[in-house]
Amino acid sequence: MFKGRRLLIATMHQKEQVIKPLMEQKIGVKCFVPKNFNTDLYGMFSGEVPRELSAMDTVRKKCLEAMEREHCNLGIASEGSFGPHPSLYFANANEEILILIDLKNNLEIVHIEWSLDTNFNGKYIANEAELMEFAQQVKFPSHGIILKKSKAAQKDIIKGIVQQEELLRSYNQIMITHKKAYVETDMRAMYNPTRMKVIETATENLIAKINSCCPLCKHPGFDVSEVVRGLKCSQCYQPTKSILSHIYQCKGCNYKEERLFPKNKNTEDPGFCDFCNP
Repeated sequence: MFKGRRLLIATMHQKEQVIKPLMEQKIGVKCFVPKNFNTDLYGMFSGEVPRELSAMDTVRKKCLEAMEREHCNLGIASEGSFGPHPSLYFANANEEILILIDLKNNLEIVHIEWSLDTNFNGKYIANEAELMEFAQQVKFPSHGIILKKSKAAQKDIIKGIVQQEELLRSYNQIMITHKKAYVETDMRAMYNPTRMKVIETATENLIAKINSCCPLCKHPGFDVSEVVRGLKCSQCYQPTKSILSHIYQCKGCNYKEERLFPKNKNTEDPGFCDFCNP
């Protein structure tokens, strides 16, 4: 279905560095990046352009518009979000959505990768010592930094700082003009190797979904469509909130299949049981 076809990678932030080798080697496509395709129009981490749509709608729109402009029927795009983890609220996380769209075969395959491995951070700073302490915490200079007059500022933003001399010069420039400064991590992929690694992992997992084919019609993207909870407690045998099974569904013929015990255990520890441990 994909071998030998041209695959557009909708990016301007060098994500092809990790996406292209994997897709070409494991799917057999020929990847290219559109020239002068401005993905910043869909939203910017630094705040100049807010993301108006949801992350899922944004990544789909970005991919489809790039494909339309380049007259290509096969495309891939990613969209990242950063903030508190949905269940571990005390920790920051990176949500990376990766989408493959095949207009020729009316196919869309999505993978969502959650990772706690992120340097996402930002704070107001009062002096150079605080600035350098923050820089060390966020893996500078291998990871870029952004400086601006306030957290909500939408102009006079200095991005892509990767040298200490530039960092100090930019900081002093902002302090002289605005009397305060806000520093944050640059989350664009080419300035953030940690995020780039998450995109690489997301690509590997998307490829696994692409290569997962329906047992009946062999359509790619045979994936989990529903999570069934109710794994029984090993002590009282009452159902818990833990996962009992995954329901897989084909996007082509709608065939469904239940696969029990996806976590490789057929009972749950009593510590996670509402009856034994209310």
